[in-house]
Amino acid sequence: MQYQAHRNICLSCIPKKIAVYKNALFLGFMFTMVCGNTQDKKIEIIAEDIPNRIAFYAININEQDLDVMFTLSGTNFRQSSARPRFIRVPATSKVHMKTIVLIRGKQPSYSYELKVNDSLSTRALLKESEQIKIKPPKQITVYVPNRCEQCDSLVIPLSESKYRFNLIKLDEKPELQEQLQVAFGTETPIDSLNSPIVNLAGKLYTNLITYELLMEQLIIE
Repeated sequence: MQYQAHRNICLSCIPKKIAVYKNALFLGFMFTMVCGNTQDKKIEIIAEDIPNRIAFYAININEQDLDVMFTLSGTNFRQSSARPRFIRVPATSKVHMKTIVLIRGKQPSYSYELKVNDSLSTRALLKESEQIKIKPPKQITVYVPNRCEQCDSLVIPLSESKYRFNLIKLDEKPELQEQLQVAFGTETPIDSLNSPIVNLAGKLYTNLITYELLMEQLIIE
């Protein structure tokens, strides 16, 4: 299925590395490219200002690969004359789409067209991609007790995963440990735990000692 988005933009005072999010306000210049009426198939565009140039990148925050075509037209800048084509943007990744050359002393203005396909084509251009972190379906916070022998089995793979999460060492936050102790009661001293405490969507768990167990509970939640 293919979706399209159109915008007219005038560039001025371009800030560096502007991240664009749905429903955000215009700051300097930005793109918001939303395909369809839901958050699915959403492609975000960020622009990185480099000397005399602007590089455009597609951010795929979905958990599926997408083919994206980014077409730019306008004045007071130069770009490749090659015909635009679909570029594969893997799930949860960032891919370079286009770089334009600014004309000295001129203010560039342009219009763009964005097309997104979730029906992947063998003709799509495959480019180097950069893995990004995305928000998990439910917020994840991992509390590390003072004597946590089993924490690495969860924290290390979670750190290497596509999901963002909060990591809090309780020996650095004694006031927070006191609050957690109230939640656990006197029968379960936190200092005696050798497993991580996971706050998942507001619920506390001490049995999610591996990444696999956490992902299973994340689906259930």
